[in-house]
This record gives sequence, structure tokens and C-alpha cells, in this order.
Amino acid sequence: MADEPRWEEIFSSQPEGSPADASGASPAPQSRREARAAENSRSAARRGSPSRPPKAPRKPGGSKPVAGAGGDAPRTRRRWIGWLVAVVVILGLAGGGAGYAWLNFEPQIRKVLGWELPPPDYEGQGTGQATIVIASGDTGVEVTNSLLNAGVIKSFDTFYNLLLAQKPPVEFFPGYYVLAEKMSSAAALAAIQDPSKRVEHTALIPEGKSIDQVFDILSTATNLPVSDFVAAAKDPTSYGVAADAPSLEGYLFPATYKFDPGVDARSVLTTLVNRTFTSLDAAGVAPADRLKVLTLASIIQREAGRDSKDFYKVSRVFTNRLENGWHLESDATVSYGTGRTHTVWTTAAERADASNKYNTYANPGLPIGPIGAAGDLAIDAALHPADGPWFYFVPVNLDTGETVFSVTLAQHEAAVRQLQEWCRTSQSPNCG
Repeated sequence: MADEPRWEEIFSSQPEGSPADASGASPAPQSRREARAAENSRSAARRGSPSRPPKAPRKPGGSKPVAGAGGDAPRTRRRWIGWLVAVVVILGLAGGGAGYAWLNFEPQIRKVLGWELPPPDYEGQGTGQATIVIASGDTGVEVTNSLLNAGVIKSFDTFYNLLLAQKPPVEFFPGYYVLAEKMSSAAALAAIQDPSKRVEHTALIPEGKSIDQVFDILSTATNLPVSDFVAAAKDPTSYGVAADAPSLEGYLFPATYKFDPGVDARSVLTTLVNRTFTSLDAAGVAPADRLKVLTLASIIQREAGRDSKDFYKVSRVFTNRLENGWHLESDATVSYGTGRTHTVWTTAAERADASNKYNTYANPGLPIGPIGAAGDLAIDAALHPADGPWFYFVPVNLDTGETVFSVTLAQHEAAVRQLQEWCRTSQSPNCG
């Protein structure tokens, strides 16, 4: 139509006949719908036909946008809400992943971020009591696990890292250790290096002791009954002892032993027997000769005095007698056969009793087995007798162990009278 305004006029020009607002400013831009309604109204006025006035725009602040906000407002709102939902979802997924990572890799995350917590540890010296066992060959890992399992320490890593930091490295000694529960790692480390914390049963077995005396010593040291040792010793061959040995007598080496709590009789006897084998092997004794060497050494151990040189002289006397077919005539062997192991004094009747298999007056050669525990000195003397022509010996002072060695019987009888005189004047309890 010729009178229809162009679109540019609708949107950019003020409608014909419309006044400016009171401020003189142009009215707000119209939407297409409002512009078309205004144009229809003007056309109708020119034709003289009535028209519906356009709806007034809502004021700002209403529930719908004012004129000029355009028909795209709902679409813009939906787009904004969509972005909001997307951001929330992304943050939720990120938060879930972070939670998973935290639960599974907290220590690593803390280390990377510098948020590391102080290592878990108890404080102080702890309370109560806990016992751990450090076995031979245990490393720091085994020791740390033993402390952790016993409730002594709180954290494996805390104690182990402290252990690794020690210079020089800590040396572990096998044994039972009585500690406290819930100790700090530093306190626990100090405790397992403290000898006073190590529980040991000490048995000191002197040279010359008989098997019964050894059993008494072992029983006292380990708190095991003597009957346990008697039962454990019933089969000597199970310890590697010669089949013709009458018992474990002589195979229980005299030394100082330390046993852990909870040890049994068999393991104790095994330790002593193996110690004997160690000495015999070191001395070059073949397994087939062990019984003979131990038997002679045990007699030397009981008969010799305090002077170590006398061990080799006594060995020479017995060696000379054996090589010349003489009876050993050892009072110590006779006494042992009667069951008296605390003395070497015998009677004429006892020396005449050939039924006593240990009677070296009535029976030739060595007795059927050892009569006590021989030490390294006696073993060495049995293997290496001193050079000399002696066939007799007798102590002439039982307090000092002074001994006279003789070649002839007359010399020996004179030495015996010297002993008898000493006993009369000294009244020593060692004189029988």
C-alpha cells in the first residue's frame, strides 16, 4: 500500500502524531507486534473505522519483560538454566572423582600438596607388658612386624623409617624381649637394644659334672622338671651319639648356655650335644673315635688337679698304662660306677667289684663310657699326652691340687703316705 510505512520507519522513526514523552526523549523501541498494532490503528483512523488500542507494555519489575526486552527473554532464561545445570553436573562429577581419589590415594595427594599429617605414633614408654621374639637372622621387617603384632608400636612405617635412619645400622640379637604396650617408636627401638630387656635362662655347667648333675643345673635354669631331661635323653642315638654309648654322659659339653623362655628339654640337650661335637671336630677327632676320646678325657677331667700342665701328665700316665696292658686303676671311675659322683674315694670292696662296668681296678682298658663332662683342655690332653715315663700319680694337697707323678710303685706309695699325712693335719673335708 502506498501509505504503508517501511520497516525502517517503524523501528527507527517516531510514529506520526505521537507525542514525545515529557522529558523530550523518544519513546522506547517497539517490538514488531506493537509496531504492527500501531500501524493498524493509524490505518483504521484514516479509514474512519474504530480499532482496538494496543496493549500497554508492562512496567519494569513485572512478571513479564517490558517492551524492548524482546520475545527472546524466555529462550535466554532457558539457556541460562541449562548452563547452570551443566555446571552443577560437571562439578558433581569432579567432586565425585576427587572424593574417590582422596579415599584411595590420600597419602599421595597429601604428599604432593604438602598437606602430610605427622606420622602415627604412640607417646612415651607405654604401659602394660608385651613379649616379642627376635629369631636368628630376623631383618628389620620381621622385627617391626613382631612389634606391631604385639601391640608395642602403632605404625609399621613410623618405626621402620626410624630404624632405617639409624647410623650405624641397628644390630638385632636373638631372644625374648619383655617390653611395654603402646610405646613410642623411639622408646621401642631403645628397648630392643637394651640387654636388660632380653629374657634369658642361663645355665653354667662346670667341667667334670655327671649327667645327673647337669640335669639338675638345666632344670634350675629353664624351670623344666628333671624328668623332662631324663625322658628326652632315653635314646642317645637320636642325637647322633655312638650306638655303643651307654647314655648321653660325657656328651653334654661343659659351658655357659643361654636359653630362651619356652625352650623344651630336647632342644636344650641338642644344643649341648652339638657343642660337644663342635669341640671334637675342631680337635680333629673322627666320629668313630668320639666315644673313646670322650671317655679318656672325662677321666682326665676328674683326676687332674688345677694345674693345666697336670692334665697332660695324667693323660700320659693312663696312656702308658693302656699301652703296657696295665689296668687304669682310677678311683674316679670306680666311684662313678657306685653312683657317687661327688668324690673319688673308694673302698677295697668297691675296687674289687668287677660287676661295676666302670671299675678300672677289676676290669682292663677304658670303662664302658665317659664319667662326666670333659672340657676342651681335657680333650686336648687326651689327644696329646705329655712326654714322660710315669705310671702313677696322686694328689698330695687336695686344697691346692698339688700332684706327685711317679715312675715306680715305691715312689707312688711314698706319695700316698704324704697325702695321708696332709689329711690328718688339715682335717680337710675333701679327704673323704
